[in-house]
Amino acid sequence: MSGAAEATSEPITDRRQLVQHLEAGCKPKVAWRIGTEHEKFAYRLDNLRPLPYDGDPGIRTILDQLAAAFGWQPVLEDGLPLALKDDGGCSITLEPAGQVELSGAPLADIHQTCGEVSRHLNQVKSIGAAFGIGFLGVGYQPKWPLAEMPWMPKGRYAIMRRYMPTRGRLGLEMMQATCTVQVNLDFDSEATMVEMYRIGLALQPVATALFANSPFKEGRPTGYLSYRAHVWTDVDPDRTGVPGFVFEDGFGFERYVEYALDVPMYFVYRHGRYVDVAGQSFREFLAGRLPGLPGEYPTLADWDNHLTTLFPEVRLKRFLEMRGADGGPWARLCALPALWAGLLYDDEARRAAGDLIADWTREERRALARDVPRLALSAEFRGGTVADLALTVLEIARDGLERRGVNDGLGQTEAKYLIPMFRIAESRFTPAEDLLAAYNRRWRGSVDPLFREYAY
Repeated sequence: MSGAAEATSEPITDRRQLVQHLEAGCKPKVAWRIGTEHEKFAYRLDNLRPLPYDGDPGIRTILDQLAAAFGWQPVLEDGLPLALKDDGGCSITLEPAGQVELSGAPLADIHQTCGEVSRHLNQVKSIGAAFGIGFLGVGYQPKWPLAEMPWMPKGRYAIMRRYMPTRGRLGLEMMQATCTVQVNLDFDSEATMVEMYRIGLALQPVATALFANSPFKEGRPTGYLSYRAHVWTDVDPDRTGVPGFVFEDGFGFERYVEYALDVPMYFVYRHGRYVDVAGQSFREFLAGRLPGLPGEYPTLADWDNHLTTLFPEVRLKRFLEMRGADGGPWARLCALPALWAGLLYDDEARRAAGDLIADWTREERRALARDVPRLALSAEFRGGTVADLALTVLEIARDGLERRGVNDGLGQTEAKYLIPMFRIAESRFTPAEDLLAAYNRRWRGSVDPLFREYAY
């Protein structure tokens, strides 16, 4: 979850301004970039416990040491460093229980993304080695119950912590116990955005299945291969899931604005502080009738902040966010942007992906979203399985990356980053099933070895 933007622009009163703000995200294809974000759990190496913000060591230790050793610039809230940024467009932020997130810079290709991820992991691992801290990439905290997970001292999280349990059973689990990897992509027009959004939303369960990596909760199997994805099914019906209107005629920037206006707010950020307006309406804010700030009107910064509190599987800002994958090891952090760039950044691949999903029914899309968290690649689809579908999708993405023709220093295209995904789909054996096999045999019913064998 990103930090809040301060409201410094002129107040807005016209819904059309919100539409134009999204339209302004359109970029010529030559300017398209790829942004990759990934989260990871930080823990003490001696007892595997999650780190509190202040501790010896704590999450603040990581932020302070990254700033001191590598030149990151602290971002303060109430005088506390709660994020870092650099001059290249990267930031490091904290999820509610101290999950450490790298929000990568917009980069031209997957080779650059992998270089960015590698530099970041080398930095945090060097801090971890000095202070007895480990980092783990899985989709759900495998060992510790929520009661033993910390809270970061961020104002927006205090508001969400109060509000979430009023909307769903699993909202606090989402906040404190999940980690994901996501990809941010550009578009050149409203029509292209609509194509990309529909493909991304329809195929998000394929990504969830391929990257399924969260079978445990509180030290035991859950019955789900992506428990993280299951958690999202009961967080908040106002702002999560698969918005069906995306597949209806007339979908575009204006329709998304209408949807976003109807999602209740969490907060307004003013003068460095979060004002709790949870459950109140942005429509009323636009009319100057927000109960929490009577007589005030929103700015575009308020609108941007509000858009960050919507959680569909594909999220529209002035770019698109693909949000459906569990956190995982280094190779899969490179594979996710390769998958989506291959599908969506090549015109021929995008047409092929669009043709693939063109006649899917709403019931079929819902069935995929329902079944994949539990069954992943084994979920049934149109007489076959999601594994069969995943292989078709991967072939489209691979061909798209080959046509992009962006080579590394050894002459290999970005398609090389899909090889781990092909192995998963061809074997029909997800990362989660690999973890379960280890748990049932060599780990002898304990998740503790996961923290050693799968640490970054």
